[in-house]
Amino acid sequence: MDCSQKLYFTAFLIVAASIRGIQGYAMVSGTVFCDQCKDGQISLFDYPLNGINVAMACPDNNGQMTTWGEETTNWLGNFAMKFDGTPDLSGCVAQVRSSSVLGTRGCGTGGGSGKSPRLMFRMFDMEMYTVDPLISQPADPMSFCPKSSYPQPHPSPVSPTTPPSTLPVPPLPPFPPTPSLPHVPSLPPLPPMPPFPFLEASACPHQNWMMPEYRCYWKVINPDSKVGVVFGVIAARKYGTDITLWEGMKGRGEPYKTLLREGTTALLNSYNSVQFPYHPLGVIQHMNWALMGSTQQVLHTALGFLRANSGNGRTTCKFNPCK
Repeated sequence: MDCSQKLYFTAFLIVAASIRGIQGYAMVSGTVFCDQCKDGQISLFDYPLNGINVAMACPDNNGQMTTWGEETTNWLGNFAMKFDGTPDLSGCVAQVRSSSVLGTRGCGTGGGSGKSPRLMFRMFDMEMYTVDPLISQPADPMSFCPKSSYPQPHPSPVSPTTPPSTLPVPPLPPFPPTPSLPHVPSLPPLPPMPPFPFLEASACPHQNWMMPEYRCYWKVINPDSKVGVVFGVIAARKYGTDITLWEGMKGRGEPYKTLLREGTTALLNSYNSVQFPYHPLGVIQHMNWALMGSTQQVLHTALGFLRANSGNGRTTCKFNPCK
């Protein structure tokens, strides 16, 4: 290729890139939790919220914050906003708005500070942002919350007519014992994401993942990986240290076996598609929370994984037979 041909080829790439940039888009995703104890952080007492409005506000030319978009969380507490072009969202803020939608269980009054989206990756004409977990709070903390998490009242001002030296000092009442929370061991380190995960939504049930013609889609974790290594110490105590992910995919007929099967499937789907409802770390966290809870919590979590793995009636499996 001579010099003129190289110049024409370079110009073609620049024009093509500029055309693609015009047709590009930016995607922002995140999750909203119910902060039941009103302590401003995510804990074992909190759960994802369905039907909560989330607004994205960005500065205009005058520096005033204006609403660019608004979305409602799905039954998993997730939301996703799409913006045309490739705008710079670093100065924007995602904020929970109050909601009266049924199903929020009194936790739709808003609360918590807004979060700025973080750029996960940029490729050609597409940008993917994520927002740290947002919270919405009830009017009052739940009765089962530790007392230490309740907001403390401000002390009453002393009357200026009463000399401070004459005020009686009553003895302090003993503090009620704070219920101890279950210790959550540190989660296992996640393997790195594949360099080019599927950009389109895909959700595949466990039957597809076990077919030989789709074996090549096990890219990040392999069938022989140990359950305890992937999901952590709590899973190792429940399922043993020798069981593999492939063996766990065969479990059925019992709540904990069903949880392991659907949790492993959800983890595979989360690595396979960036638009899967669960993030890989979210799958592991939900597994640990369920294993530390009741049998009802195990069934509830397994059902949530099962619905996500089946696409919830909207997303299909995008597998092609391996060559």
